[in-house]
Amino acid sequence: MGSANEGSSAKIPSGKKPYFGLTGNALNFWVSFACTTAMTLFGYDQGVFGGIIITQNFLETMGNPDAGLQGTIVSLYDIGCFFGAIATLVFGERFGRRKTFIVGKHYSHVNWSRIADDSIFSSPNDRREINNRVNTATAPVWSSETSKASMRGKLIVFSMIMNIAGFSLSNWMTYGFSFLQGSISWRFPIAFQLFFSVLLICTVPWLPESPRWLLAHGYEEEGVAVLVALEGGSTTAKDPMIVNQKLEILEAVRIEQETSLSWLDVIRGRTGDTGMVQRLLLGAGTQWMQQLVGINVTSYYLPLVLQNSVGLSNTLSRLLAACNSVSYLVFSFAGLVLIERAGRRKLMMYGALGQSLCYICISSLLAQASDGSERAAKFGAGATAFFFLYYVFFGICWQGVPWLYPVEINSLAMRTKGAALATGSNWISNYIVVQITPSGIENLGWRFYIIWIVFNAAFVPLIWMFYPETANRHLEDIDKLYREHKSMIFVSRIEEAIQTERPQRFVDADRERAALALENSGRQSRSLNKVDNKDVDEVEDVEHY
Repeated sequence: MGSANEGSSAKIPSGKKPYFGLTGNALNFWVSFACTTAMTLFGYDQGVFGGIIITQNFLETMGNPDAGLQGTIVSLYDIGCFFGAIATLVFGERFGRRKTFIVGKHYSHVNWSRIADDSIFSSPNDRREINNRVNTATAPVWSSETSKASMRGKLIVFSMIMNIAGFSLSNWMTYGFSFLQGSISWRFPIAFQLFFSVLLICTVPWLPESPRWLLAHGYEEEGVAVLVALEGGSTTAKDPMIVNQKLEILEAVRIEQETSLSWLDVIRGRTGDTGMVQRLLLGAGTQWMQQLVGINVTSYYLPLVLQNSVGLSNTLSRLLAACNSVSYLVFSFAGLVLIERAGRRKLMMYGALGQSLCYICISSLLAQASDGSERAAKFGAGATAFFFLYYVFFGICWQGVPWLYPVEINSLAMRTKGAALATGSNWISNYIVVQITPSGIENLGWRFYIIWIVFNAAFVPLIWMFYPETANRHLEDIDKLYREHKSMIFVSRIEEAIQTERPQRFVDADRERAALALENSGRQSRSLNKVDNKDVDEVEDVEHY
């Protein structure tokens, strides 16, 4: 067990309240602010090169690259982020959520400071360093472990909405700067990412560590203190609510320690009754599916798609891409309402079905638009409308769930590793999609979009058969589900695994645990009173003697 200073969430000078005196909703807000800022930066990164890759000065600076090299220039970002996620996989659990975030952001700030100099003041090159590699793997875990169960899904979805806000900002930024002449039209949008790094450097260091991580690593006093601070109000460490949360986490920790496995055991499938391998694969699978539904065909390249596939002008392509980002942002707020009501499974299934239908219409209309007839412009406009509709389905259904699901499905001991592995899966699949898209559009034309029709359609039965519901559950409920249904693979026939509402027996178990904790607390208080009364009697006897 470490010392109190090592386990504390921040170094606070003596006499000063931790977290600047913030508790409850105010403290939760600032943790969410840090996590959503990281995801806003992520969205900005995804969108910024979509506008830059069709900027004439940039293309001339890069030597007028062909479609293959364009894909390489943009996709190198994803390779760096992949290795950052793997680094989190190795070191994230050791350092904790907050410290990992700080290390990642410090490294990012140094890199982007150098890039800003390179981008604005010196000769350009095609090197694109990464700044969101560690933080995109850590932010969902940190957010979920500091939030209440009823708010966890909404906060993760909101962070992904802010990811879309960053995407939208980058689209409007590149559109606005496209009217300027010279390299400033693409250098400034790249360098602007420093703004988000500064915000994170000013907030993350004083925020609390995850209480689940603290309790899991022996910092019980610090972990309880964070639980109390996050609850706010007049809550104390002795309140039944806090005692119940602590006992629930410690019980999960105890079970995990008893069934702790090495990576070699995981690779060999020696995971006992934990379902660890299935859960790791399910979490990583959501990130693979998110990329293979075709989102980054358009997120990175929508101006290019509208220019090369639909035949629109450079300026109109940029403007429509920017307008689409606003529509994308507005409709994504529906995910906040549906994430708990509809659940994770239904959102993913309905979203994949809707996206498949959109790509069917896009490929059909582009096939008609490619014949050079007078009606081609109308078919192109129709295809553009379905690109917009595709973003509606994705924003509501697929934007947030793949980032939330790996955190919820994995056990406490594997949560950081599972989230990092899932994030690594996102980046490597992202790289594949971004690398092939320019060449696919150039060589296959409208047929390129058939690929995404097939993937989306295939994911509907895949999710129905294999993916358990995680909405409205405590993070420890999933552990119980897998312990009771050993080696659970097919979930469609297990009612508790697919129902949206939390199973009643888990609710009843929480109530019994809280009542028992309250009863034990009462017994301890009565015992202390008896001891105190006995001491008083002894003192009175001595005085009388």
